[in-house]
Amino acid sequence: MFEKVSEWFEINSESPYMLLVADVKKSRQLQMTNEQKNLFGIDKLNIKRSSIPSVTHVDYSARIQTVHKETSPIFYKLIEEFEKITDYPVLVNTSFNVRGEPIVCSATDAFNCFMGTDLDVLVCNNFILKKNVQNQTLIKDYKNLYELD
Repeated sequence: MFEKVSEWFEINSESPYMLLVADVKKSRQLQMTNEQKNLFGIDKLNIKRSSIPSVTHVDYSARIQTVHKETSPIFYKLIEEFEKITDYPVLVNTSFNVRGEPIVCSATDAFNCFMGTDLDVLVCNNFILKKNVQNQTLIKDYKNLYELD
């Protein structure tokens, strides 16, 4: 939500296409302890750096996408409702695919990817699917399909 971007990030400009990066507000950051600073690799990467860790990079920045009610009313409403429940007007926007598979381009792709990941819920247009009520024989095993790096 554009009108709240400066409450969470050191920026007050529009970024509708995720082209800008800004620091997470200092008041939202979680500073690392000396012990955490001495970690290496994935252990250091996994340290929470803010109250919005899913969008916070290792340098305390985040890629910003601002959303307006006029241009994206459904997405805007989703963020509003999420904020009512969590007090956070921030969502993660990322590519939707698993390693070795192309990016999701259809509802069928979305369902197949959903059934092969640890996601619990899939929202696709006006549908909300919960994994625990899906046909469990449709679960995909992506974890053993591709060799890890």
